[in-house]
Amino acid sequence: MNSNQPMNAPHELGSFRNEYNKTTVEKNDTLVYAIGGLGEIGKNTYCFEHGNEILIVDAGVRFPEDNLLGVDYVIPDYGHLIKYNRKRKILVITHGHEDHIGGIPFLLRSVNIEAIYAPRFACALIRKKLEEHRLVKNVKMIEINDQSSINMKHFTVGFFNTIHSIPDSLGILINTPNGRIVETGDFKFDLTPVGLNADYQVMAYMGQIGVDLLMSDSTNSGVEDFSISERKVAQEILDITRKTNGRLIVATFASNVHRVAQILEAAVKCGRKVCIFGRSMENVVTIGRKMGNINIGEEHFLAPEQLNHTPANKICIVCTGSQGEPLAALSRIANGTHRWIKLIPGDTVVFSSSPIPGNGDSVNHVVNKLFRAGANVLTKSVLNNLHTTGHASQEEQKLMLQLIKPKYFMPVHGEYKMLVQHKNTAIETGIPAENIFTCANGDVLILRDHQVFPSSWRIQADDVYVDGNDISGLSTAVLKDRKILANNGLVSVIIAIDSKENKILMKPVIVSRGFVFIKDSQSLLKEAENIVFQALKEKMAQRTTFGELKNCVRSTLEPFLYHKTHRNPIVIPVIINSKSTMAEIEAMRAQKMAAKGTKNSKTKTAVKNTKEETKNAKAAINEPKEKKPRAAAAKKTAKKPKEEA
Repeated sequence: MNSNQPMNAPHELGSFRNEYNKTTVEKNDTLVYAIGGLGEIGKNTYCFEHGNEILIVDAGVRFPEDNLLGVDYVIPDYGHLIKYNRKRKILVITHGHEDHIGGIPFLLRSVNIEAIYAPRFACALIRKKLEEHRLVKNVKMIEINDQSSINMKHFTVGFFNTIHSIPDSLGILINTPNGRIVETGDFKFDLTPVGLNADYQVMAYMGQIGVDLLMSDSTNSGVEDFSISERKVAQEILDITRKTNGRLIVATFASNVHRVAQILEAAVKCGRKVCIFGRSMENVVTIGRKMGNINIGEEHFLAPEQLNHTPANKICIVCTGSQGEPLAALSRIANGTHRWIKLIPGDTVVFSSSPIPGNGDSVNHVVNKLFRAGANVLTKSVLNNLHTTGHASQEEQKLMLQLIKPKYFMPVHGEYKMLVQHKNTAIETGIPAENIFTCANGDVLILRDHQVFPSSWRIQADDVYVDGNDISGLSTAVLKDRKILANNGLVSVIIAIDSKENKILMKPVIVSRGFVFIKDSQSLLKEAENIVFQALKEKMAQRTTFGELKNCVRSTLEPFLYHKTHRNPIVIPVIINSKSTMAEIEAMRAQKMAAKGTKNSKTKTAVKNTKEETKNAKAAINEPKEKKPRAAAAKKTAKKPKEEA
């Protein structure tokens, strides 16, 4: 079957199914597929479809790599969900991290969602997000916990507690007409947890009653043994806080609410006041205090303007920027551009985090700048317990597999190598290799009569780049141009010609932005102007077009600039044609005159009449001065006949 065939097409062709081909979808099958979260970290969006209902689990985003310039977020392609908007859809959230809830505003703009079911802390974060996007009134939100259940026509959904780096993290049990599915969400096993413990008994019970398909978190599938307990990290942070004499600056993930709470508690125990920097960190602390996850009174917090009036050994600054983000608070502190904080020798900076794959260089860059400023920098190493992950390592993944005892297994939430490693771990626990499916985004699994097998066709599941609030997607050409602009800048060539006379009116003017520093490159730009001028003169000697002139500029200038600088800026020719310009000006003048003539015709007539009346009045005023001699002459002429008589 054609892979580009619409997803519901096999439903219509079910009656023509070959009995030996199990990969063709039938009417009563349950479909399982992901449009994000497979082969990548982030963008988690898993869909379960049966009949006229689609159950969506999580709607996340992925943050762009360095080569995606100008891109704010990467979201899944919602094309399939948009195509079948007539189907009933609900959204279930496992926890409140951005890679699970960040795509909700974009999903709501495109897809009809009946309701969002989310745990308590995630609900608060989602409401905050929807308020920013002005979408609060567009959807119904329902708070859930481990005792909640959702009943749809074809799906029954239940929940169980898991342990993660954010409060109220849930796993999901989905009952379908064709079997049971468990989606773990993000999880780990911590025998001394901060907050609620995992529902081991519930997981074991699900394993006893039978689970057909397990979808489990694969993020740390390459990490051996068990992960460190969160309480060990709390003790390490408390020890560092006690030993630090100067200011203490701690950077961590804003979404790691348990860690943030432990840092604040350690600061208060050591008699330090806390100052929060970073928008996401401020939001999480505010919501955490409202929810009771952070129990720190208002008297223990400092306003930014109070920092300079507080002793250094009484200050603890908690901020964002643990991943080296250029605009985050810690990066601005390291660069010396922060509004309130200037590093001084003796400051201690603690990274209570580990670099996400791909962020290592950014983090090292910030660390080097902090060291140069004289700060004492502490990062996670084998010598300390400054950070622990919220994701299960290999032994914890094995424990989940042994508790659930699934018939079929699908690793999710991870890069491809992580999915493969998780598959190997599952094989070690006794699951047959043929019952494990290492899928990509868009691959469809069929659940039929408690059996799972892959479909021979797939749905569209490409990345969509979000620029601002625009989710229409950016073309490859736009991204290519942005990359060139970022690396090499642009050169604009302004040319003034007279197309009527077929001549150049003046030498070309070259303007550079992001390519070379103009003051230091005057000789280079003058030489470039002369070369372009000579090439244009030769081209203008014969009849030509604007397109040919622009190509002439590019073909002449680009090799010259690369030879001189070994860089390829974008060359933008700007042609000013005197003939066309004058014609436009004359046309505009004619339009204005015509408009004035229509509007002021009456006024002009009135003014003309007024002028004539004024002239006559002046003549009338001056007339008596001339009448006296005329009257005397008339009297004389009247007397003459008498004299003659």
